[in-house]
Formats: sequence, structure tokens, C-alpha cells
Amino acid sequence: MTNDTKKVDMPIYLDYNATTPVDPKVADIMELYLRRYFGNPSSGHIYGVHAHEAVELARSNLASLICAQSDEIIFTSCATEANNLAICGSARTMRHIGRHIITSAVEHPSVVQPFLRLRDEGWDVTILPVDKFGRIDSAELSSAIRDDTVLVSIMHSNNEVGTIQPIEEISEITRRHGILLHTDASQSIGKVEVSVESLGVDLLTIAGHKFYASKGVGALYVRRGVLMEPVLVGAGHENGIRPGTENVPGIAGIGEAARIASKLVKKESLQLRQLRDELYSKLLEAIPGLALNGHPKYRLPNTLSLSFPQIKGKELLDYTKESIAASVGSACHEEDGAISGVLGAMGLSKKEALGTVRLSIGRFTTKEEIAHAAEAIIAAWRELSKTQILC
Repeated sequence: MTNDTKKVDMPIYLDYNATTPVDPKVADIMELYLRRYFGNPSSGHIYGVHAHEAVELARSNLASLICAQSDEIIFTSCATEANNLAICGSARTMRHIGRHIITSAVEHPSVVQPFLRLRDEGWDVTILPVDKFGRIDSAELSSAIRDDTVLVSIMHSNNEVGTIQPIEEISEITRRHGILLHTDASQSIGKVEVSVESLGVDLLTIAGHKFYASKGVGALYVRRGVLMEPVLVGAGHENGIRPGTENVPGIAGIGEAARIASKLVKKESLQLRQLRDELYSKLLEAIPGLALNGHPKYRLPNTLSLSFPQIKGKELLDYTKESIAASVGSACHEEDGAISGVLGAMGLSKKEALGTVRLSIGRFTTKEEIAHAAEAIIAAWRELSKTQILC
């Protein structure tokens, strides 16, 4: 893997779960629709036709990536909007059937907050616990289902620890009960193969900037026949589900990113796993007491959530900021300084949670960078652990 976007004077980027660089091929496509084919896709003239064709090609590429049909893809501004639309849009269409909805204790805020909003509107919300690896128990989900349950939303993979949930097992349960199943696959797309047919989901969220497209574009898969109430109101764009003039450059970009991912995901998944495991092995050999967070088997191939003994994760990152760019957890929580709710739900102690760092690699990470990053982290831990005691 090569990195055409890396600057020589920049630290090694190990925060791919926060965002990915835009692939150069994606940037080229986006520039074409920024500069030359800039028309409104709803316009009938040639400028609009070119824009419309770009949107539909992207829709087809994205559908192919997840084994869906083109008309099942709805473009949004981001994964947060897609999650809000999936949860609120579907639940509100079923309020006459039931008002019980289920999610897990390790979801992204863009899933948690819509659930809390619906609770304020009168829905009954069940939040399922997870085990020490961050996985839910399918049997507990089955036990939580009631006659008035209408929606279950469980993420495909966790953004902090990388744990992959048993979505196939979950979908067998929800289908048996006639309940809609939504999964936030923002972190999974482009890292592992994802098929909506194999998963058995009714709704699936996609984030462009997590797999080498730009920020500001996402998508929602909506299985044919699933009714949605728009969260936004306006014109009839995107089958009347998501109004607003389409972000054509962003959509063209996510389409190109999907085309690339379709060809590379198997190969890249293996490469990422090898590099991730190499980094982990180097750190584990040099740092006694280093602990892996997340499932040892069912997890993303690019993600390492590690609890470092005797030090705080934030101080380790501060110490190594000239060498590496990583995070203590989700970028959505980076500034509040609180212990991660995900790690808390998994049963980590305060000491373990405060000592945690998330290292996530991607398409442009090199073997040389892994070696240099390991050296920097080990040297920092050795220095900090001499003088720091984590209370």
C-alpha cells in the first residue's frame, strides 16, 4: 500500500476510524463534477443530465458493493443523518402498530440520540447490555422482544473497539417476529465484505468519509417495501424520503469509492489484518500488561483498542503527537474527557478505560509506518510509566 497523500513532516496517521483520506481517484471524480459537470441533477438540460447520470451511477456502485438494488439506496449528507432517518423515519410509520424499540449499550451517538428522542415522544426503549468483548447476546435480544416491538437497531461493527456484532443471528430473530432491523455499518464498509442479503437487514447506514470518499456524504439502504417517514420536508428528491438538491460531487465520490472498494475489499482486509497484528505483536512484546479491548476474533481488521498499564492514554498520545496521530476513542467524544461509554458497558475499570488508546490503520498505511509507530509508542510508554501512577 502506498500513500500519495502523506506529507513528509506530518505524523503517522493511525486514526482511520475517525476519518479516511480521500482516495486520489475519488478526488479526481469529485473535481470533474465540481468544475465541469456542475449542473443540478433535476434540470432537464445537458448539465443536469450529466449530474443526474453521475448520481445514478454512484447509486448503482454503492448498491453493488452491499448486494442491494439501486432503488434501495438513499443518499444523505452523512451517516448521522442516515441513522436519524432510519430510526425516526421507520419507527414513526409504525407508531400505530407498537412503540417499543431496542438498541444496544455501545451504539454511536447518532443512534443513541434518536432513540432518546423517540423515548421523549412516548416510545418505550430497551437498551441491551454487552459482554466483556462488546457483543450483545442474541438470546437476550430475543427475550427483550415484545408484541409491540417494531424496530431493532444494532451496529454492525463498533467504532471504538472494532467488535463485529452477530447481525445474521439477530436478523433471524427479527424476521421471525416481523420486526425491522437497522444496522449502522459506517465502520464496516470498505474494511470487510458487507451484504444486506446475507445480513438480513432492512436498513443499513453508510458513511462516505470512512472508506475514502469525502466528508458530507452518506447513504441509507432501505429494503424494498419498508415505509419511511421523511425527517426533513421539502421537494421529492430521493424517492421523496430525503429532500434537497443532491451533493453531486460528494455522491460521485462515494460512488467511485464504492467501485474501488468492491475490487479491493478482500485484499485490503487481509493486508490490514496483517499490519494490525504486526503492530499489536510489537507492542505486546515490549509492554507487559498491555490489554486488548474488543473481541479477539469478531472484529474489524484495522482496529486496535489497547489499554496501556500505568499511564493514561491521552498522555501517551500527547507525548507521541509529533510521531503519530491517533485517538483515545471515538472522535465524537474526543473533547469531553469522560470515560468512554463503550468501554464502561464492556466492564472496563476506570483505570483500564483511562489507559486506552485506539489505533486504526487503513489503505495508505505502510509496513515502515507500523514499525516507526511501534517504536514511538513503546518509547513513550517506557518513559511515562517511570513517573506516572494512574489512580
